[in-house]
Amino acid sequence: MSTRAARLISRLIAASAAMVVGGVVLAAPSPASAAGRDGVCQTGEFCYYFNSNNKGSVSDFTKSVADYATKQPSCYDFKGAGAGKGKCIKNEAASVWNRSKKTVRVYFNSKYKGAYQDFKPGSKGNLETGLKNQNASHRFLSSTPSTPTGCKTDGTHTKLPTTILVYRESLNRVDRVKFKDYVKNVLPNEWYASWPKESLKAGAAAVKNYGWYWALSSTRKTASGKCFDVYDSTGSQVYRPGSAKAATNAAVNTMWKTRLTKGGKIFQAQYCQNTTACSTWWRNGSWMSQEGSRDLARKGWGYSKILKYYYKGIAIKS
Repeated sequence: MSTRAARLISRLIAASAAMVVGGVVLAAPSPASAAGRDGVCQTGEFCYYFNSNNKGSVSDFTKSVADYATKQPSCYDFKGAGAGKGKCIKNEAASVWNRSKKTVRVYFNSKYKGAYQDFKPGSKGNLETGLKNQNASHRFLSSTPSTPTGCKTDGTHTKLPTTILVYRESLNRVDRVKFKDYVKNVLPNEWYASWPKESLKAGAAAVKNYGWYWALSSTRKTASGKCFDVYDSTGSQVYRPGSAKAATNAAVNTMWKTRLTKGGKIFQAQYCQNTTACSTWWRNGSWMSQEGSRDLARKGWGYSKILKYYYKGIAIKS
């Protein structure tokens, strides 16, 4: 019952009166008290638990929620008996039980964004590191997602991966990131958004191919044994969520269906700041100079000519 409704009923009781229609006292429930949400995990529902191992208070849902809110009385809260009852569920859940018939995806950010973890119909378990007590939205998926779980990618040498595993070094966690979001949040940290469009296109192709290569090839693991494809730093490519810019996004969108191959396989498109930083590497045809791509674009070169100048023997396919 909302705080507002409680105050209203208290006043009515104090006045020894009640508004009754057809024998029922009228009281409007708050958003957190929607019909069917009773703190009991029933068939057809997706349920959060305040504690690990499906213990503590329960918050049950039958539909997707993009924003849980953070304050009473408007937030979605834990309703069942036990530890956590009454707390808003945002960034407070530790485990789940999916009793619905659809896969449910739990997200790190509101509005179905950021890292996520999928729970198949009937599954129960703890939220993984990075999502435990960091849950901000969830979505009932219309069908079983093709997105891979575990360590394997769903990409091939001709099909883009849908996600990539990024080791967030400063946070000491691995995030599964949508591949296009990853590329869009790497390019502006490796190429200046103010550089010529053809340079940005060449950069978009390189950033995407480098990530694609490692999604297919990585055997990396963290100290705790979690697999990942790329670091979020210069150990791979600099990935910063929320850093995407209009100019670099446009380049990524333009180049999204383009792939660089060598011998029929995805080419590991490496790059560095300039030929001095690359030392003699750039001469072997596997490295591109970032500043060099800028300078050549300023001379009127197109992205295809730039890529083939630095990456020897590649094929550019769409």
